[in-house]
Formats: sequence, C-alpha cells, structure tokens
Amino acid sequence: MNELTWVEVSKGAIRNNIRCFREIIGKGKILCPCVKANAYGHGLVETAEVFLDSGADWLAVNAIYEARSLRKNGVDAPIYVLGYVPLDSLEEALRLDCRLVVYNKETVEKLGVIAEKLGKIAKVHLKAETGNNRQGLAEENLLELAKFIKTFKNIEIEGLSTHFANIEDMTDHSYAEVQLAKFVSAINLLEENGINIPIKHCANSAAILLFPETHFQMVRPGIAAYGMWPSNETYLSYARKHENGVGLIPALTWKTKIAQIKKIPQGEFVGYGCTYKTTHDTTLAILPVGYYDGYDRGLKDAYVLIHGKRAYVRGRICMNIIMVDVTDIPEAKIEDDVTLLGKDGDENISAELFAKWAGTINYEATTRINDRIPRIYV
Repeated sequence: MNELTWVEVSKGAIRNNIRCFREIIGKGKILCPCVKANAYGHGLVETAEVFLDSGADWLAVNAIYEARSLRKNGVDAPIYVLGYVPLDSLEEALRLDCRLVVYNKETVEKLGVIAEKLGKIAKVHLKAETGNNRQGLAEENLLELAKFIKTFKNIEIEGLSTHFANIEDMTDHSYAEVQLAKFVSAINLLEENGINIPIKHCANSAAILLFPETHFQMVRPGIAAYGMWPSNETYLSYARKHENGVGLIPALTWKTKIAQIKKIPQGEFVGYGCTYKTTHDTTLAILPVGYYDGYDRGLKDAYVLIHGKRAYVRGRICMNIIMVDVTDIPEAKIEDDVTLLGKDGDENISAELFAKWAGTINYEATTRINDRIPRIYV
C-alpha cells in the first residue's frame, strides 16, 4: 500500500449524483449503478455502500471476484454481473445470489445442473446484439437460447439487455436510435413467442441523460454516477435539450505529498533520458507517485497543484516518482499536500483535463489509479 498518495472520495457528491438520476428516471424503475473496475477507481466496497445508502437498488459488477468482495463485506443488494463468469465459477455465483448475463448453451446447461443441486433459481439476463458486437446474440440466436433456457425448471429469464456503441461519442444519435429499434424488435420477438421479460434495460449514463425512452424497467449509470460526463458530446447534447444542467459533481480527488525540495542551476537535465533541461535556476519538488500508481507515463504538458498554484511536471514520469517545478511557489515545503487530480483553491485538474494530457478518456484517468492506494471517504 502506498501511503504517500491517497484518493479522497466525496460521499456528498455521490449522494447528489444518485439523487439526480433518481429524479431523471422517476419512481418504480431499478437504479443499478456500475461499480466495476474498483468503482471506476473510487473504491469498490465503500462506494457501493454509499450508492445503496443514497437510493440505488442494485449494483453492477464485471466479474465474480467483485461480487465476492461485496458479499464478504455485508452488501446484500441484488448484484448483476456484466462480464463472463467461467463455468467453474457458476456455483459460487449462485451461492452469492448473483444475476448473470448468458449468451451460450454451455453456461445454461451447467447453471441448470448447479441450480437444481443447490435448490435455487438461477436468475439470468439475455444480451441482445444490436450493433456493438461485443457480448450478445442476434435475434434468431437469442430466441433459440431463450427457448433452451425455458426447458430448465431452475433457471428464470429475469432480464434482457443491450449496450450502445456510440451514444456518448456523437451528437448525431442516429446509430443509437437504430440500436434501440433493434432492442425493441428483440423484445417483441421474445414476447411473441411466449417469453416474458420482466426487466428490460439498455440505458448507460448517456442514454439516461439524453433519451427517456431507453429507461425501460432498469438503468445502469456508469461514469456519471461518479460525477463525470461520459463525453463532451454528451454534455453538449444534454445542454441543447435542457436549460438547466443536471448538477453532476465529481467525487474523486487524488493527492500526494512533497518528499523533497531541491534547487538546481540553469542548464541541468531532469529525469531519465535527459529529456528536460532547465532554462533558469529552478526549484524542484520531488513527489512519491509515478506510473505504477496510475500517473500515466505518457502525460504531456501536465501540472499538479500546490497551494492552489500550478507546478508543471519536468522530465519523464518515473515508476514511483515525478518531479515538478515549484520555482514560483516559494512557500512549498516538505510534506505539503499536492493535488494530482481535483480542486485546490481556484484551480481544478478535472479527470477530463488529466485524460487530455494522457491522450485518453476520463474513464481511464480514474480507473487506472492503483487500487493499493488508500481511499478516504469524506
């Protein structure tokens, strides 16, 4: 555990974001925030508990180890496993009372045997392929698998889902509309063949915000539940339709401390590869955080915040250390707090800005923060 850097997570921000989604979807619909990938970097168990205390109904994880951790820590809410569960983990999944996505006969056959042995009903969700071409089945295969499942007395088809391919990447949502039409077609096909689907769901963060017709019986907010917009395109699309913003509040702040302050003269190189050379007498602050911790080695033009002021990264980012220029922050001293991501005074390093420096997306900015780093809930 790296105790020299830490993440602060605002419970108030999470409560605010869940409240926003509840207001958007109204009563009677299942609110199922995603806590996969260590709750997008915010800390799996504690964030899940805050979600549930704030009004969430279910939780969505990607893998069985996440469900195991939640149950071990006393979470008793319904857990929906989004990812593949290996055949040899199906018994554990049922013992943990998880809802599973199914899209092959091998899983169904083994589930049927295990459920009968345990005297349990396995609740499964089918995945309709509508154009993302990841998990899921085209209509004819979907109907075939649904009929196969119906031959097992200990398996219940509880839900049907799909996932949008580019609803958050575009301001033109014509492809998402095609996907939604395919999803409705899949619903109709199953119901015409006597297969009732109690819980239909396809809405991620962008769909929840932009298209009420995607809400059905359940929604699965991801990044927006943590106060971040799925993309600038989603924000622009929302702003065109709504005079007032939805009021999302980012929940995460990432910090470290100054480990050393040193003065070096003009003309000195800094860091591996001698890629940076000082142009003036310089004061450097050495920070005990690096790419092992999730501070991406590819960051360009990055800075941190010290006493509410910008301190630019100098030289290459190391595995466990970065060097920043504090020449213009004379008050900086050993063990002062340093903000890597988040607000300090009037300055703010948003996940979006951090992602821009790294040439990636805000999702990756927070999820790649090493899970060995302590999360503190404030």
